[in-house]
Amino acid sequence: MSDIAFGDTTRGRSLTNAAEAYLEFARKAFSRESTYRVEVFTSIGSLVLRVYLLRSLWTALYSQNIAPSRIPLHAMITYATVALLMSLVLEVDGTRLIRDKVREGTIATDLMKPISQPLYWFSDGIGQTMFHALTIVPSLAFALLLVHIDVPSPGVFLAFALSFVLGYLVNFFLNFLMNVIAFWTLEAFAMQMMVRWASDLLSGQILPLEFFPGILGAIVMGLPFASIYSTPLRIYIGELPPSAWLPAIAVQVGWIALFAALAAIAWRFAEKRIIVQGG
Repeated sequence: MSDIAFGDTTRGRSLTNAAEAYLEFARKAFSRESTYRVEVFTSIGSLVLRVYLLRSLWTALYSQNIAPSRIPLHAMITYATVALLMSLVLEVDGTRLIRDKVREGTIATDLMKPISQPLYWFSDGIGQTMFHALTIVPSLAFALLLVHIDVPSPGVFLAFALSFVLGYLVNFFLNFLMNVIAFWTLEAFAMQMMVRWASDLLSGQILPLEFFPGILGAIVMGLPFASIYSTPLRIYIGELPPSAWLPAIAVQVGWIALFAALAAIAWRFAEKRIIVQGG
């Protein structure tokens, strides 16, 4: 009985130590990002400028009746502004380290370390994300000087926050799959850029997916990209009623499960196929 208790205690300590290690990786990533202060100021300035330009653009389009009839102008400006704030977090890609390490040849030594590399990259990405999430506050403060943003009810905001987190996970696993291709091609930048461009257009980040007509709109809504931006944004502006929240969130969870399974399979094959270039 005492042996079982001792074993449980040992396993508990091991899990605690592992969790502390990955939390430390996240903390170091946070500290690393905070050293680039000039980049932070420029990103905030760039976001505020884009908010102003998008407000002017949508105001002009609505004056010409070139916009979805179901989304009023104030909701569209809110949509565009919140999408830009979300991009501060969703554009962080901690998995880009995969292609960098494969290209540099350091991935072989990294795989010898007694840690899970996918969890390390996830922790590193979380650290970066937490820092960039803090920049949302000053970005929002400056944006409010230019535009009015609709504030949803607490229930809607909680549903949006949950959907946003799920969208982040969809984005993470998608980026992971794109970067792990480097184990076979040695360079995944071009592939990732193609997917990023498709994601920017088809995720609802640039414009609502309601702009896509008929069958094309149905196809776009069914793609995984829609789970990254469109689903949480449609919840935020009220375009998705509460009765549609559960099905929409279930779709996000489904994409996460699929991409996570594919990522696990791809990583298992990638570990067996290490091609070191330049190292």
